[in-house]
Amino acid sequence: MHPTLTVRELTPDDAPAAGALGGHAFGYDPPPPPDTGSRGTPGTTRYGAFDPAGRLCGKAVDLHHEQWWSGRAVPAADVAGVAVAPEARGRGVARALLAALLRGARERGAAVSALFPTIIGPYRACGWEVAGTLRTVDLATADLPRYRPAPHLSLRAATAEDMPAVADLYERVARHRQGLLTRCGELFDHFGATTALPTDGVTLVEQDGDLVGYVSWDRGHGYGPDSVLTVSDVLATTPDAARELVGVLASWRSVAPTLRLQLLDGDAVTAQLPLETLREHRQQPWMHRPVEVTRAVRERGWPAYARGSVEFTLTDDLADWNTGAWRLDVADGAAELSRSTGEPALHLGVLGFAQLYAGATTAESLVQAGRLRHDPGADPRALDLLAVGGPAHLLDYF
Repeated sequence: MHPTLTVRELTPDDAPAAGALGGHAFGYDPPPPPDTGSRGTPGTTRYGAFDPAGRLCGKAVDLHHEQWWSGRAVPAADVAGVAVAPEARGRGVARALLAALLRGARERGAAVSALFPTIIGPYRACGWEVAGTLRTVDLATADLPRYRPAPHLSLRAATAEDMPAVADLYERVARHRQGLLTRCGELFDHFGATTALPTDGVTLVEQDGDLVGYVSWDRGHGYGPDSVLTVSDVLATTPDAARELVGVLASWRSVAPTLRLQLLDGDAVTAQLPLETLREHRQQPWMHRPVEVTRAVRERGWPAYARGSVEFTLTDDLADWNTGAWRLDVADGAAELSRSTGEPALHLGVLGFAQLYAGATTAESLVQAGRLRHDPGADPRALDLLAVGGPAHLLDYF
């Protein structure tokens, strides 16, 4: 920590200063409601950095999320709202904040962390590395396939009472993947404490009374050539349900020429879309890092086919409890990371650990990038064991 800084959890008394700092940093117009401090929103911990005069010069928020990793919910410390006053930038304020956030997250049991950076360099210097991209794309609704309604499926508009079933379907799609939020916990309970739908509309697809797909959408304004239908979620558990949802979206072609949605690679709905016609609207890289490597390994699911062991050293300057010599053992859908008593021939930095854990690269590529070193004669590909399970994804921006 910078010797002249004090970093602590924010209180409600700090709310006006925190709200003003966030407004200046992110250009809110009009200004957002005052930051209510660490006790104001369940499922969050808010940190502030104060200069010697007691002025707030930086802030960061730990979101108490969980992430799905191969069928198991892993406690996460996802990071948002990082802001530093312009007069304090370049002086170690963000690093001090993130170091405190990681210590606090470890104490409360978090295992991993993700964030969406406005700038990559400072977060990379603190151990987060790019692991994927949240893609928002535009499709012409006129280009969508038009399917005949399936006689064994029924469509209806959702009500607020249907939201638990919608949440259950999301879990069925998300839980076997890597990195997707569980959308459970205090924070989501707080945001979901309403009797209204979360978007303008939610259309359900049912088969024999069971939910097999849904699309949530915001209508936007107008019905001219610039009108856009924005989709928050479009998820299905069968190919027939996916085609039914695409047909629903295609029906908007006369009043909303553009469909805007986020892609989940390899899912049932993406398989039905004319991807060759899409236009990129926005790409938002997201970054990942371990909070506590032993938990990150132990608490996630692992593919049943994966089996093996590998020893390596790990260096993590900001979270020194992760630094040292380790042995990874994977078998029967589980894994353990224990301290090694030997002298491993593979040497990994925390950035490489983050990328392998998220399935974003291979050990050979890390060698070429200078993030994995190996002693003469050692095969770096042994560390591909850490990367089994496929690439991670995020569908929720925070």
